[in-house]
Amino acid sequence: MSNQDLLNRSMQSVWHPCTQMKQHESFPLTPIQRGEGVWLYDTDGKKYLDTVSSWWVNLFGHNNPRIKDAIKQQLDTLEHVMLAGFTHEPVVALSEQLAALTGLGHAFYASDGASATEIALKMSFHYWRNVGLPNKTKFISLQNSYHGETLGALGVTDVAIFKDTYAPLLMQSAQMPSPDFRLAEAGESAADYALRCAAQLEQYVAQHHAELAAFIIEPLVQCAAGMAMYHPVYLTKAREICSKYQVHLIADEIAVGFGRTGTMFATEQGASGEGKVSDIADFVCLSKGITGGYLPLSAVLTTDDIYQAFYDPSTVRGFLHSHSYTGNPLACSAALATLAIFKADQVVKNNLALSEVVVREMQVLTDLPIQHLRHQGMIFAFDVVTDNQQFSKHCYQLAMQHGLLLRPIGNTVYYMPPYTIDADEIAFMVQNTHQVIKQIL
Repeated sequence: MSNQDLLNRSMQSVWHPCTQMKQHESFPLTPIQRGEGVWLYDTDGKKYLDTVSSWWVNLFGHNNPRIKDAIKQQLDTLEHVMLAGFTHEPVVALSEQLAALTGLGHAFYASDGASATEIALKMSFHYWRNVGLPNKTKFISLQNSYHGETLGALGVTDVAIFKDTYAPLLMQSAQMPSPDFRLAEAGESAADYALRCAAQLEQYVAQHHAELAAFIIEPLVQCAAGMAMYHPVYLTKAREICSKYQVHLIADEIAVGFGRTGTMFATEQGASGEGKVSDIADFVCLSKGITGGYLPLSAVLTTDDIYQAFYDPSTVRGFLHSHSYTGNPLACSAALATLAIFKADQVVKNNLALSEVVVREMQVLTDLPIQHLRHQGMIFAFDVVTDNQQFSKHCYQLAMQHGLLLRPIGNTVYYMPPYTIDADEIAFMVQNTHQVIKQIL
C-alpha cells in the first residue's frame, strides 16, 4: 500500500486528535508503516527521527525487543480480566514496584493521563467529604498549566485553545503564578523567582484553604506551556504550604515522570534529589512513558491516610470510579518490562551523560535568533525570536522534509527523544533543526 492510499482512507474514516482536519487538504497526513529505534518509516520507505517520542511516550525506541517479549508472554496467559472482584500477578507486581519507587501506595489504574487527573481530583474531593470537611471542594493549579482534556482535567488546565470553547461546562479553579524562570525579572535568579511565586501561592492558600481540596502541579516542567522550566525549590515550598493549610498536593508526573527530568520522578528533586515522591506529593499521576509507549496505561498512587479514609463498611464512602480496562494485564506487563529496563540499564544515570551530548550539540543553534536555550534532564528547548505567526506549522512541515518529527509549541522548539538515541542521531537531529529554522527565518 502506498502513502497516498492509506492517506485517502484515513481522511475518509479517522478523526485525528488535536487537529483541524481541513488543514490536511493542503498538508497531508504522514502514513507510518513501522518503527525501529528512534526512527519512524512511512509506507514509501522514507524515515523520520522521532524527536518527541511519539507524544512523549516512547522511552526505549520503537520495536523494543524486551517490551515486545513481555507482552507476547503475557498474551499466552491472560489478555484481560476485570479488576473489580478479581486481581492478577502483573497488576500486583506493578503496584508493588510503583509503591517502592514513589513511597505512595494502593495504585488505582486507568488508560490515559487525563483519566489519572480525573481520578486524583475526585479522590481528593471525596477524601475531604469522608473526613468531615465537605466544604473543601475547590482546586488550584499553575498559570499555563495542562492536565488533560476531559472535563475535570480541563477545569484545572490553563491553556486557552483547549479550554475556552468548553468554559461553560467546566468547574471553576484558580491559577497561581507560574514559576517559569523565563518570567523572572532582569537579574532575578530562577530560585528567587520561584520563591516569589511560592509567596504568592501562600497568600492565596492562606485566604482560601477552608474551601481548597488540592493544588495540582506539573513538577519542574510545564510541557504544554512551551517547556516552561522552574527551580525545584518551588516544589519544596509548595509542600510546606499545603501541609500548613491542609491542602492536598497532586503531582502530575504524566509527562515528566520515568526519567525524563534527570531523576526517576521530577518531584524527587523537590526533596533535594534524595527523597521520594511521597516527600512532596499526596497523589501522583503517572502515564505516557509508564509502558515505554507500547500500550495505554495510567495510574494514581496516594498516601495510606487517604486510602484509609475510603476503607469503610459503607459503600458510598468507597471510591466507585471505574474503567473497563483498569489494570489490563498486557499493559501492566509492558510497564513491568519498562521498569526492568530502567534497573538493568541504569537508565537514569546514563541519561545524565546522554543529556550532556545533546546540550553540547545544541550549541550550534546559538548563531540563530533564539533565547532561553535550556534543558531539564532529557527535555531540551529553546524559543525562536520571530514574528511569523505560522512558525510552528512551517517548522513542522519543513522538518518532515528533512526527516525530523518536530512539533513546536508556538515559537518553542523542543526535543524529548527516546533514551536510546545515539550520538550520530543526536547530531542529525540538531543539525537538521538548525537548517530548518535557518530556512524559515
